[in-house]
This record gives sequence, structure tokens and C-alpha cells, in this order.
Amino acid sequence: MAEELKGLHKYELKPLPYSMDALEPYISKEIVDVHYNGHHKGYVTGANNLIDRLNGIINNSISSYDIHGILRSLTFNINGAKLHEAYWSNMAPSGKGGGTPGGKLADLIDKQYGSFDRFKKLFTEAANSNPGTGWALLNYDTENSNLQILTIENHFMNHVAEMPALLILDEFEHAYYLQYKNKRADYINNWWNIVNWDDAEKRLEKNM
Repeated sequence: MAEELKGLHKYELKPLPYSMDALEPYISKEIVDVHYNGHHKGYVTGANNLIDRLNGIINNSISSYDIHGILRSLTFNINGAKLHEAYWSNMAPSGKGGGTPGGKLADLIDKQYGSFDRFKKLFTEAANSNPGTGWALLNYDTENSNLQILTIENHFMNHVAEMPALLILDEFEHAYYLQYKNKRADYINNWWNIVNWDDAEKRLEKNM
């Protein structure tokens, strides 16, 4: 009887939660198309190709390999896929997002940052401080209930373990350059108009 093959499961490119023009005028349809069908899809494809290699190693059909290189590339592509998936969900169609949060998230922001305006200012400053391509995140520390603002350079995360992300802002040039050119600060400021606070609240409640 042949030995049953073992292996890791692959990732899927999940559909956008809205139409490609839903974020206009803040993020153009052209950007969403290139971003989702080019970059996001590319990370999912890259992760699955590397999983194929790992499955070959697991099942002894590949005998020569660089495990460090494979895992580093896998980290880059999985982070790219997962961060993008959360990024899309963290935004709502124009007219249905933005404003201020409510519920438990609003209470924590007021308690820890003094006001939403102070939190927004600090998050925006953190995003603008990113030296190159990367991300800005609001994470939740389940140990002490801290809402922690973090930045990520590239896809290799400056990320504290066991801290799920609530709110994610993509700062790679592909997220804004076709529309905003080199004015990343304008993109960041406009992004606040389409933040999906309901999604961020659900992520918080899931981890409290």
C-alpha cells in the first residue's frame, strides 16, 4: 500500500468585500485593480508555490533545498497575503466608513489615548514615519488590553507575538502611487474617510 502523502494546505485569494470602484474618490478603481489582481494575488501565488516546495520536501520528492531561503520567502508572501486580506476588510465603501469608532474600541481609545483625535494624530504620525515600504497597524495586546500602534517595514514584521491586528494601513507605493504620486501623506489622510470601524470592532471583540 502506497504511503499517504502529507502536506500543508494552500491559501486562497478571497474576493474583495466590495466593488473595485467602491473606495473612490479616496482610492481609485485603477489602484484597487492593480493592487488586488496584481500584488495581492501575487503574494497568494508566491506562498502556494513555496508550499508546493515544502510539501515536496515533506514527501521526500525534493532532496536538495535551502530551507532558510524557502521559509524567508514564505514569510514574506504569507504576510503579504494576510495583511492585504485584512487591509481590504478594514475599509468600507465611500459614504459607509470613516468617522469615529464606537463600542469597546472607542472606549479603549478614549481610556488609553485620551481622545480619538489624539489617537488619530499618533497613528497618522506613525504611518508617516515609516521610512519606506511597509504598514501601520493597530494591534491589541490580550495580556494587558493595550491598543498598540506598530509599524512594519516591508513584510518582515516588527511584530510582537500574540498581538492580533485590528486596523491595518498599507503603505507600499502600489497602494497609492497611481493616484497620489509621491504624496503619501495625502493618501494616509484620505484613508481615514474609508476606515471600516465595524470591522475593527469585530476583530477586537473576537480577541477580548
